[in-house]
Amino acid sequence: MNAVALHDRTSFEEALAELPADTPLALALGDIDNFKELNDERGHDAGDAVLRSVERTLTSSVPGEAVVGRLGGDEYAVALPRATAEGALILMEEIRAHLEEREGIHVSIGIAAQPQHATGAGPLLRAADEALFRAKREGRARVAIYVEDRMTLKSNYYSKAALDRLSKLSAATGRTEASLLREALDDLFVRYGDEL
Repeated sequence: MNAVALHDRTSFEEALAELPADTPLALALGDIDNFKELNDERGHDAGDAVLRSVERTLTSSVPGEAVVGRLGGDEYAVALPRATAEGALILMEEIRAHLEEREGIHVSIGIAAQPQHATGAGPLLRAADEALFRAKREGRARVAIYVEDRMTLKSNYYSKAALDRLSKLSAATGRTEASLLREALDDLFVRYGDEL
């Protein structure tokens, strides 16, 4: 298998945004566990060698249609068109185990899939990031799939007509009501970001 290109953050996000929103896609976000300590204890040359090893393993272990990017520091992303979250979990666990067993490098990885967990580049990145945080909370050196927080809709907060429209939108898009409400809330934070 030939190595795929390694993108920087900007070109990775552009490539991700160009993928059709209706295409099944799995997105993995990962970073190196305790990388700052490694740099502090062994020096930046050792840290750079670890980064090169991770990059080499990632770019040579994914399918040719994958998009791999270094988002900054020790954070990497892999977009896998037409992959399920479960398929991405198997692949990323193989990569994680290889890095640990052969290189002594521990990584944590979070995975989210489109349309199962989110639709569109921004929401998908946020869902994968939440899964990455869960992998770290659960002990690091593991791969975690996004698990949606359960929201309880309070009917006294919304009119029956609004709840009916939300239910219809959920059915039409194949997304949960909670993910649609989160997207709306994210848009609200962007709109009023200067107020925060």
